[in-house]
Amino acid sequence: MTASRRTVVRHAPGKLFVAGEYAVVEPGNPAVLVAVDRHVTVTVTDPGDGGGAADVVISSDLGPRSVGWRRQEGRLVFHGPGDGRQARGALSHVVSAIGTVGRLLAERALPVPPLDVSVGSRLHQDGRKFGLGSSGAVTVATVAAVAAFCGLELSLEERFRLAMLATAELDPKGSGGDLAASTWGGWIEYRAPDRTHVLDLARRLGVDRTLRAPWPDHTVRRLPPPDGLSLQVGWTGEPASTASMVSALHRRAWRGTASHQKFVGTTTDCVRSAVAALDSGDGPGLLHQIRRARQELERLDDEVGLGIFTPGLTALCDAAESVGGAAKPSGAGGGDCGIALLDAGAARDITHLRQRWERAGVLPLPVRPALEGTEE
Repeated sequence: MTASRRTVVRHAPGKLFVAGEYAVVEPGNPAVLVAVDRHVTVTVTDPGDGGGAADVVISSDLGPRSVGWRRQEGRLVFHGPGDGRQARGALSHVVSAIGTVGRLLAERALPVPPLDVSVGSRLHQDGRKFGLGSSGAVTVATVAAVAAFCGLELSLEERFRLAMLATAELDPKGSGGDLAASTWGGWIEYRAPDRTHVLDLARRLGVDRTLRAPWPDHTVRRLPPPDGLSLQVGWTGEPASTASMVSALHRRAWRGTASHQKFVGTTTDCVRSAVAALDSGDGPGLLHQIRRARQELERLDDEVGLGIFTPGLTALCDAAESVGGAAKPSGAGGGDCGIALLDAGAARDITHLRQRWERAGVLPLPVRPALEGTEE
């Protein structure tokens, strides 16, 4: 008779940026995000007798299936035929998250068990990503699932910090806003920590002490949802890479210029005003700030030539404006998704908007805000 295998399952929602893109990568600058009800699911089980020579086996619909890894000096090293470059690329966030939790366990003198880890995502369709923060969601879900399987009781802040450490090791330029939305859920105001400082803490102090140390500039606060407004999401069908767009902006030596200072100042004021509108239930005020955010992204795009606004995203925004709504790209732009906010009671306008999007080749996504973050 075969003993049952212990199983832990955790889900983490995707995200959309509402305001604050690009400026939020600077520590302490605010952004507003919302979690959405499409999730990444991570299942962790005891490998039982089938673990073989690998310490961790990862299967995923995001990349190669059933890939083995060995623990070596606190890191996971590919264990299988070939050089593993494809597996490392496709599963980098999962591997980094498992490794980060493993280092925490080792520092606390707790056992680091063998694992079978399975990843499933509803943030993709037919292998194409929607731009809903799949990398962030899979990192948060992996941290939560592996930690729970290993008996770690973590607060939301500790889950976020572990996910931030795992992500910053791969790319310190990322703000971590996606991680915060996936962790807390709902509508949030977010300020990013200094990732270079955080990574230095981890190198000097270890993961455990870094979790408990102050992280300057970093805050997360839940916000009330917009009063009387409906969130509509459109997908352009064009994949985009946030990391590539942010890197392209940095290569243009933009930081420190007058244009950079103006963009950050205006965007910060826009986000603060949007937060005040959400706090006070001022729907028209929030729509005004979304329009300001779009205008500021357009100005940045005109000056720097990043390609934030594709024809699809421009059509998406114009269609929302034509029915009295406000719209903008969500995230770095260059494709992926845009958001629109409209009067929740104007059903005909919402229907008309979706029809115009479809005629422009923009797919309306049936997503809603997710009130919860990581969950069982």
